[in-house]
Amino acid sequence: MEDCYKILGVAPGASAAEIRRAYRLKAKQLHPDTTGTQDTTEEFRNLVKAYEILSDVKQRSLFDESFFYRSRHKAYRSTESFDYRKWLLARSDEESRAKLIFFDLLHHREDDAVREFKEMCMNHANFKLSNWFTREDFMDYGFILAEELVLRDEYYDAFVLLEQIICMERTFEYFRLFFTEVMDLTRTILKYRLDGKIDDELALDAWERALELGFGNRDDAFFLQKMAGAYRRMGDERTARICEEEAVRLA
Repeated sequence: MEDCYKILGVAPGASAAEIRRAYRLKAKQLHPDTTGTQDTTEEFRNLVKAYEILSDVKQRSLFDESFFYRSRHKAYRSTESFDYRKWLLARSDEESRAKLIFFDLLHHREDDAVREFKEMCMNHANFKLSNWFTREDFMDYGFILAEELVLRDEYYDAFVLLEQIICMERTFEYFRLFFTEVMDLTRTILKYRLDGKIDDELALDAWERALELGFGNRDDAFFLQKMAGAYRRMGDERTARICEEEAVRLA
């Protein structure tokens, strides 16, 4: 059995987030549709197999046991002397807190990452993770954070992150083959995770902004119908009818 960690280019103790990011990066380099040749087909298959093993908890555990990675990783960690997380925690500036969020996200502390992100957004009106990272790092880790937010029913915050990623991808392709994952997650949130789960005002804000993201007429018509329902619940019948008429026009 080949070394799955080596194939993906990650350390034995890599978090699920690191593994997903490494897979996306290498898949873009090796996918036959990207390279325009079949020379990397076998390498791409090995990459997919390694990812499938390491992204499945049971398979990864069996692989780790067979390669004795548990003891090796323990020895590696014992050599680390500087506690980077403790250093970040002691600082209150936005850059340090932003780095703490992604650090926790990559070190099996997803709950802490989400909690810190929520606190920063509530306490700092203009806080944006994208201010403190390269475009690529923000898009990768921002998407992973959005997934974690969805798992914790924080749908509006997840949408705001995904909206930024979509706008960045429109100006400069980075996700490419994997951009459909970003759009699918965002579409699912907008269609099925806002109505009745968050305040109508926030939901309206998300649906209105979604109309600028290029989902297409069919999805836009769906969003407009949702907006109509929200406006009607708020007592604004006139705006509700305008939304319905526009939805019919697009459908």
